[in-house]
Amino acid sequence: MAGATLAASLLLAVTGCEEEGGDGPKEGAAAVIAPGKPGEKSRTLSPEQAAKERPDDSPNTADQTYVRNMVEHHRQALEMSALAPERASAEGVRRVAERISAAQRPEIGAMEKWLGLHPAPTPGSATPGSATGGTATGGTATGGHDHGAMPGMATRAQLDELAAARGPEFDRLFLRLMITHHEGALKMAGEALAGGNNVAVEEMANEVVATQSAEIHRMRAMG
Repeated sequence: MAGATLAASLLLAVTGCEEEGGDGPKEGAAAVIAPGKPGEKSRTLSPEQAAKERPDDSPNTADQTYVRNMVEHHRQALEMSALAPERASAEGVRRVAERISAAQRPEIGAMEKWLGLHPAPTPGSATPGSATGGTATGGTATGGHDHGAMPGMATRAQLDELAAARGPEFDRLFLRLMITHHEGALKMAGEALAGGNNVAVEEMANEVVATQSAEIHRMRAMG
């Protein structure tokens, strides 16, 4: 996502006064500072020039696939976390579940808003990373689609086993399943960062990496 990173660093709006005879914006005009490459000076651009030079961060297939699948991935984490208050025996497990819900619920909202702003070019068509075109072993069906191809997803049987467990057994299953679930999310985020093009998706993926990496360390320490 080099283009997205450049786009994020390009836009620093200021109100400036260009020296007489200069080529930049006139006094009082809005300007944009474009950081130079290593060893080069920054440039002052007009908003029009900046718009032309800003890299195109139009969403590509990797962006669309990541956001669409991560919504479903997060929803399963919420389903698992919702079981903890009545079933977990360890206070630490309940706190982890609360943090997961508090973090991922608003992330789902942000991703659904992004999908509304950037609908897929051909709704319902198969895209790399989606589960269309086959049934993957160990997947769960959500919204009429098989998302078993997503890494870390628990099977329906595993979710049923978790729902039936109580006390220390629930704690053990929850930590094991959720660590695997988070590791899958990190893999998905890494693929988006490597193959995506949209700056907003890059920011969402980086947030997932930061948050869920810390939670993995916390859960492993509890196991």
